[in-house]
Amino acid sequence: MDADCSGSCKCLSVGSCNVCTQNTLQRELKAMVVRSGVILSVYIITFLIGLPGNILALYAFSVKIHKKPTPTDILLLNLTVSDLIFLLFLPIKMHEAASGMVWTLPRLLCNVTSFVFFSTIYTSSLLLMVVSVDRYLCVAFPVQYRLRRKPLYGVVSSLGVWVFSSVHLCFIYIVENQTSSDLYSCYDNFTQEQLKVVLPMRLELCVVLYIVPLLVCVFCYLNFILILNRTPNLCAEKRKRAVGMAVGTLLVFVVCFLPYNVTHVQGFIIQDNVEWRLYALLLTTVNTVLDPVTFYFSSSMFQATMKRILTGKRRNSTPGVFMTAQNNTRDIEGHSNPATTEGGLSDK
Repeated sequence: MDADCSGSCKCLSVGSCNVCTQNTLQRELKAMVVRSGVILSVYIITFLIGLPGNILALYAFSVKIHKKPTPTDILLLNLTVSDLIFLLFLPIKMHEAASGMVWTLPRLLCNVTSFVFFSTIYTSSLLLMVVSVDRYLCVAFPVQYRLRRKPLYGVVSSLGVWVFSSVHLCFIYIVENQTSSDLYSCYDNFTQEQLKVVLPMRLELCVVLYIVPLLVCVFCYLNFILILNRTPNLCAEKRKRAVGMAVGTLLVFVVCFLPYNVTHVQGFIIQDNVEWRLYALLLTTVNTVLDPVTFYFSSSMFQATMKRILTGKRRNSTPGVFMTAQNNTRDIEGHSNPATTEGGLSDK
């Protein structure tokens, strides 16, 4: 009489069923090794590219803020800090991947790492949303907004983003994942009772911290580009940088954050963990690589600072960069052209 073995093959005797079980375990082991290898490779590449890129970005924005702070610069500085915090904790995730996705470190460190890992994802999306609003207001209401625009707005907005995202991710410390074996998986294996709490919370994160920021970014940047296209005397270089920033931001939302948030929706529908969620989570790490690239191609100041650092030029070349920014500011003060309003294009 046939009997199912591991749900994938049939056996006629106990011996053949044991062979079937061994084959199934071997396939699962190979799959786990491949999965761990892919995850570890992505983490290493992200770390090697993202860390120096964000350190340079941190320096560039620090110099700019020291010379002439704007809300956009302060927001992007906080975005860079968020990426750097994520990257500093990434070696711990590398250790987890190298251990076959088994957590061998203290469990408290799992809590802290998971909090940083997930909170920085949504901190990035919220900061990008606020940046898009700031840029849109700069070109939509060039005179009114410029009169009221202060660096303090960037500080308050950044602080609000950090608090808001941190409060939403506090459930990591509330829900403790469990496993029936001695092997501990860090927030990757929940019981059905725990999923009743986790899945609705994930859906709420998706709606509040992803869908809403995405819709706001789409609205702001589409109108931002439309206004620029209606500005006849805007130089092609500034238009290209502005469009580059808009496209880069939307690319981060779609490529890096969309798959991960789709797993939240799918998990809530099927009321279970999604198998491909771990790979979707991998894409969120690419965000730390794309952010400095977006900064570079959308900001003449960032390009000048990066070139000065990479070519080894001394600091005495810096005033030239900021002299250009000051000249742009003087032009802004003498004209009401929304496309050249400070913060809309000239400081980025």
